[in-house]
Amino acid sequence: MTDGTTDPEIRKIHTLTPHSLRGLAHPLRIQLLTSLRKEGPATASQLADRLGESSGATSYHLRQLAAHGFVEDAPERGKGRERWWRSTHQGTRLDESLMADPDPTLRGAIAVYLHEVAAFHASELSTWIGTQHDWSKEWTESSDISDYTLRLTPALTAELVGKIDELIESYRPLAVDQDTPDSARVRLHTHAFPTHSTE
Repeated sequence: MTDGTTDPEIRKIHTLTPHSLRGLAHPLRIQLLTSLRKEGPATASQLADRLGESSGATSYHLRQLAAHGFVEDAPERGKGRERWWRSTHQGTRLDESLMADPDPTLRGAIAVYLHEVAAFHASELSTWIGTQHDWSKEWTESSDISDYTLRLTPALTAELVGKIDELIESYRPLAVDQDTPDSARVRLHTHAFPTHSTE
């Protein structure tokens, strides 16, 4: 859910609190928020069609997201009785301090949130693999699916992750207009975690 930025002032990044995390930690709510961020404003009915859910379910969970500050009305898109929704932030950050909280309900909410994020990443990657033949040779050659294993300390891992974030952010000012020929939104996923497996 996070776009990798470390400064919330740059791109309106919401840092999760225990209260807001509990309000977000539901699979459908995470999917709704992700869809609004990725596809733009929509109605509950449009989101229901997009996600294969009932409009009653999407309406209810959109109201819950609004109560926790994740979505808001998009009145400029509304016509008549249609209620349009939009995300209030461009990304979400999980504060590291929440990971150490001993409250089992909070830890459960974190698990739901992180599993949904991981599932969304996997879905995006699977979609790319299944549709890459629709893209130009230049796009298929510039894409990348790689993994690496290094033996590091927590401090070195944090330093590496920070440098990766800085590199990605350095490309944000270089982003081209959507009308630029052969341009597309490029998704980058980063995962860094320890493992007990041997090298």
